[in-house]
Order: sequence, then structure tokens, then C-alpha cells
Amino acid sequence: MVFISIVSACLILFSIGGAAAKVPAIIVFGDSSVDAGNNNQISTVLKSNFRPYGRDFFGGQPTGRFSNGRVPPDLISEAFGLRAFVPAYLDPAYNVSDFAKGVCFASAGTGFDNATSNVLNVIPLWKEVEYYKEYQTKLKVYLGETKAKYVISEALYIISLGTNDFLENYYTLPNTRSQHTIDQFQDILLGLAEKFVKDIYGLGARKMSFTGLPPMGCLPLERTTNFMNGNGDGCMDNYNAVAMHFNGKLSGMVKKLNEEMPGIRVVFSNPYDVFMQIIQKPSSFGFEVASVACCATGMFEMGYMCDVLNPFTCSDANKYVFWDSFHPTEKTSRIIVDYFMKHTLNQFL
Repeated sequence: MVFISIVSACLILFSIGGAAAKVPAIIVFGDSSVDAGNNNQISTVLKSNFRPYGRDFFGGQPTGRFSNGRVPPDLISEAFGLRAFVPAYLDPAYNVSDFAKGVCFASAGTGFDNATSNVLNVIPLWKEVEYYKEYQTKLKVYLGETKAKYVISEALYIISLGTNDFLENYYTLPNTRSQHTIDQFQDILLGLAEKFVKDIYGLGARKMSFTGLPPMGCLPLERTTNFMNGNGDGCMDNYNAVAMHFNGKLSGMVKKLNEEMPGIRVVFSNPYDVFMQIIQKPSSFGFEVASVACCATGMFEMGYMCDVLNPFTCSDANKYVFWDSFHPTEKTSRIIVDYFMKHTLNQFL
């Protein structure tokens, strides 16, 4: 019986195109750091399905990714020997046969807190989970119960959000700040993050990568704000301190979940240090510009303010750390993903 079970497992592996040492699919939850274009299909101003976005993507197509090219889950998928990009669940160009090896539920502008998603009318995290349930149903019809369960339990889940909860919510909405101190707000987000992990664990997810916050005080938009407030053109140190503090709490949460939940394997993929190294010493990584973005003036533009009609957009995004005022270039994402593959995601190879 044991031999038959081993043979069955191997047949499942090869029939869905995976290899024994790798994951069969990449499944993505989060915000614009990982959105593959779901926002194209909803009523929000936060979109990027127009040029110059995507000009370095396959075929030069603007897909709705907030980048000149690919975003981290695409590069992770490729690193695991899967497809070179992860399609958006709401993209009508793809169906369950495409999603069997990778699917993205992320929505630019969302966060752990529902109030964050309400700011720009984007998909809240709970709705991403509802789409995931719908996906599971379709997958079971397409692959059959046994193969679908294998994909669901062995897939690598990329979870990347949290920055918007601070920059769009806490530091923007007076009501949030009046109700909570920054420490209290972090603990609320931590509780929501833990609940989310437990929710998808209950639906069969077992292998997860929880991405920490970047040095959000060094985003070109925040540096511009700092300058306009008369504080120089450097990073907003208080925002970076919050990011580091929250990352410490997330790391502790990941450790706790691994100890408490049977069969789960969660890694904490922290981009903060490597991203800060890139920002502080861009030339060491082959960049020329770190303080402003490639698109438009590089100071505050994102989405519709970063369009093909803007005469200032740079000709070579590889020279820039940031693509728009909020998001890294594909080259920056690749460096961060390479770091993750060596230090955290290698546990799943």
C-alpha cells in the first residue's frame, strides 16, 4: 500500500508538470507589489493597464502590473521552473487551465484592513479569499479532486501587503490616527494577518512566504513629501522605523504560526535590508538613480499620472531603482527575488 501511494504521488507530480523538488503552482495574495492586473477589471482609478507600464514586459504589453516589466511573483514562478509569469485571476484572457500552475488574486491599493481597500475602491483581502475559494472549485472540476488537492496543499503562497495600510490609511485618514496609536494599529494589522493565514490554512494552504514591508520612507513619493515639508530630500526615517518595527512583529508571528499549526511551513521574506542597500548604494547594483523614479518627473506620479504622453519618462528603466513613485523597476524586483530565493524560498526547492 505504501509503494502504491508513492507511485500515485509521483504520477500526480508528473501529470501536472511539476518536479519532485519544486512546487506545482504559485498562488498570490496582496497589493500592487504583486498585482498582475486584477484591478483592470474593477471600478477604481488605481490602474496601470496602459503604457509606459509594461513596456519591458513580454511583447511590450501593459498588463496592469505596476512595473515596466514583471513583478516578483512572475520571477519567483520562473525560478521554480514554472511559467515566466503568474496570470491575474480576473483577466478574461486566462482560465483555469492557466491558473493550475499559478494564479494571482492581488489587488493594487489593498491592505489587511478593509478601510485601506475602501480608500481607492479596490478588492479587499477578504474578497481575494472568496476568489480563491471559487478558484478551488474550478480547479477540482478541471484536475479532479485528488490532483487539485495536491496543487492546493503543495503550492507556494506568496503574501505581500501592508504598506498601503500605513501610507494610504494610518498616515492619511485622520479617523484612523485618532482611534489608534501607531503601535496599536500595528497590532490590529498583525491580528488580521494571522487570521488571514489561518483562513487559507483552513482551505488547504500549507507553504507560504510572508513578505515584509520595504523601507517605505524611501519611496520617491515620500521623499518628495519630505522635501515639500522642508525636511530635505532624504528618506522619512519615522516611516522606515515603523516598517522595521512591523517587520519584527511579522517575523514573530511567522515563528508562532510554524510552532502552533500542524503541517504548515511559513517563511518570512524580508525585503527591507536588501532594498535599503540598493537605495543607499545604487551603483553597487548597477543603478544610476535611486531618489526619483523613471516615470514622468519621478517624484510623485503613479497610475494615470504616469502615462505615455509624459515627456520626462526615462529611456532605460534598468538605470533606475524605482519605476514610478511607489514601485520598483523589474530589475530591482529581480535583485530582491534573487535574495529571497537564496535566503528563504530555497526551503521550498
